[in-house]
Amino acid sequence: MWRERWVALVTLVLLQLVAVTAGFYLLTSNELIPQKSKPVASAKPSPIPIITAGPVLAARGNGPLPAKGTLAGRLTEALGDPALGDRVGAVVLDAETGATLFDSGARVGITPASTTKLVTAVASLASLGPDARLSTRVVRGSSPNSIILVGGGDPTLAGPRSSGDPLYYPKPTSLSSLANLTAKALKAAGVTKVTVAYDDSLYTGPRTASTWKPNYVPEGSVAPVTALMVDEGRVSPGSHQRVSDPSRVAHGAFVSLLSKYGITVSQSARRSKAPAGAQEIARVDSPPVYALVERALTLSDNDLSEALARQIALKEGKPASFEGAVAAVHQVLTRIGADEGVQIFDGCGLSPKNRITPAGLARLVATAASPRNPSLHPIISGMPVAGFSGTIGHRFGKSHSVYGLIRAKTGTLDGVNTLAGVTTTREGRLVTFAFMADDVPPGWGKAEAALDKLAATVAAG
Repeated sequence: MWRERWVALVTLVLLQLVAVTAGFYLLTSNELIPQKSKPVASAKPSPIPIITAGPVLAARGNGPLPAKGTLAGRLTEALGDPALGDRVGAVVLDAETGATLFDSGARVGITPASTTKLVTAVASLASLGPDARLSTRVVRGSSPNSIILVGGGDPTLAGPRSSGDPLYYPKPTSLSSLANLTAKALKAAGVTKVTVAYDDSLYTGPRTASTWKPNYVPEGSVAPVTALMVDEGRVSPGSHQRVSDPSRVAHGAFVSLLSKYGITVSQSARRSKAPAGAQEIARVDSPPVYALVERALTLSDNDLSEALARQIALKEGKPASFEGAVAAVHQVLTRIGADEGVQIFDGCGLSPKNRITPAGLARLVATAASPRNPSLHPIISGMPVAGFSGTIGHRFGKSHSVYGLIRAKTGTLDGVNTLAGVTTTREGRLVTFAFMADDVPPGWGKAEAALDKLAATVAAG
């Protein structure tokens, strides 16, 4: 298997080199340079033959449509796999025109599980914009020697025990950096002893959704949702176990770091809302939203998805609660014409009450892939890649030919398996798809394999 993966990876690299060379040739050809412009003197024609790449580049994902009859026959047969159970929905759409290429129960609402994250991701980029950041701040309190740690909703904020892995993407900001900046600012003002409170009031309402199962936090699927946390509320970096009060733990870590940097803390562990217009002492900003969206999709990150949903609520003028976030997401999707078939109760997909139609999911992916929506393209780049990354990095074992060709978001709950994404057919047509089943019989991995076969069938169609 590893040999095939290596061959596939080398093949992809070679194809990318050919595509880049061809793109350079096209951009420097006389047809694209104004008559008065002169090419760079050192530029030379590529020695690599590019004529074979021409048709692919010209098509730009818009090759001929697959034959409906052939595709329908193959998908209908694959949908009959008993591993998918008795409640299955499927759709394949042409990404450019939105035309339906295959439809089987595509307008029936099905439990989406983590494919709900596609909804949150689209709404995040459409509302917040790709370059927005989440800020964690320290401000002055009501007395001269008091400061307040203010949570801005960044769950990726790294705690003091994080390793700082240089390969981590996106690179998070750290509580250590914030403490260091705070200590320097305080010392510059002649202050070496303070009281430290914390403010996590940005988010409101319950910390867990009423529609979540009670075991989600104890089993480590998600942390209680707060506006102040480090390492996504984990007991330690890399652990699945979550703390019961992420805000208080983050505050305690900050106090310890201040001591390390030479500031004495005389009182702590007190929740207090920062005064309006309080002077900012220090701040650190998260990676941009586009990178957070990519992380949320690649890793199927529940905590980050819930944080993004609340940021949408704040931007759209709604309460930063579960209910407010859901209302805000629907508001954004309605504004961009992508709300049809979507009914959600959370931002990450843990709620078994969520219902999304396959057609609704496939349209969302098509909207994100459209050249008309460049700000939504991180949806596509963030989705896991078959055989290589994320939650489908280990899948498609019997379909080596589609390694690297399918980008898709997975969804898994008890009795639920879903897969929605994008691929290019054998003839070069860009299509989106959604395959969903929420009455899956027991049998670990069998439903996943059946969904993979459906996606591979589309890629080969």
